[in-house]
Amino acid sequence: MRKPLAAAFFALAIAGAGAAPATAAEAAPTGVGKAADTGSATSAVSGVVSSVEQTLAGLNPSATAVNFAGTVALSNCSGSVVRMPDSESNDPALVMTNGHCLESGFPGPGEVLVDKASSRTFSLLNASGSRVATLRAAKLAYGTMTDTDVALYQLTTTYAQIKSSYNINPLTLSDSHPVAGTAISIPSGYWKRIYSCSVDGFVPTLKEGDWTWKDSVRYTSACNTIGGTSGSPVVDQATNKVVAVNNTGNEDGERCTVNNPCEVDANGTVTVRKGINYAQQTYGIPACFGIDNKLDLSASGCTLPKP
Repeated sequence: MRKPLAAAFFALAIAGAGAAPATAAEAAPTGVGKAADTGSATSAVSGVVSSVEQTLAGLNPSATAVNFAGTVALSNCSGSVVRMPDSESNDPALVMTNGHCLESGFPGPGEVLVDKASSRTFSLLNASGSRVATLRAAKLAYGTMTDTDVALYQLTTTYAQIKSSYNINPLTLSDSHPVAGTAISIPSGYWKRIYSCSVDGFVPTLKEGDWTWKDSVRYTSACNTIGGTSGSPVVDQATNKVVAVNNTGNEDGERCTVNNPCEVDANGTVTVRKGINYAQQTYGIPACFGIDNKLDLSASGCTLPKP
């Protein structure tokens, strides 16, 4: 994950790029995850970066299909309003981000949080990245950093209400495993910046500090995500469906330490890829949510870790 956003801002201003998960300043957690700086200087730099990014995207037709509609900005991370393939318009809407972005701090290894009270707020963005509303959580439906790094909040509003009020649709989670070579975009609601690259491959085990994730997505080097991008949806450019959630990267070339995840293959061989970033796949999540978007960890096909 990423360091507090002050570090992310420093990296952005001095180096122009960063790595590993991103979080921002909500009692900015230290260690796993990179937090975003809420200072005016950071905002100014962010605006410049966003403008340049969007201008460049306009020159590349393949990058224009993915925009900010349905993404959200958290106090310390990015996220998105998501639906399952079978979700209905009157279901309570869900916001997806990283488990390391929880307002309560990082869940410990093996810890799974289910149906926890939360009134967290999210800034909803339109296609151009402008804030159009504040959405509020009714509860944290699910959150963990074990095997994956994901959190899903249930909102007080339905998809239909969001569509009626703001003309914004949720992003749909794909229920299929992504494929290496797939062109992807990562829209960060926190930074209002879109990263575009391809799926480079998959990592059987990704280890960072005390946490371990399975079957992680590795990006090609063009997706040099920075602090504040944690929780951003990873969108298949061909289908506009979400295939993963952005969460980490190796910043300093260290081996398996916080902010420096390492890859471990089936034979136990460790590989360190400095400057490369990763995401956690989401294709297994839809099987765990049923009628009315209710979480059911005992449902057939649900493989999310249980409490």
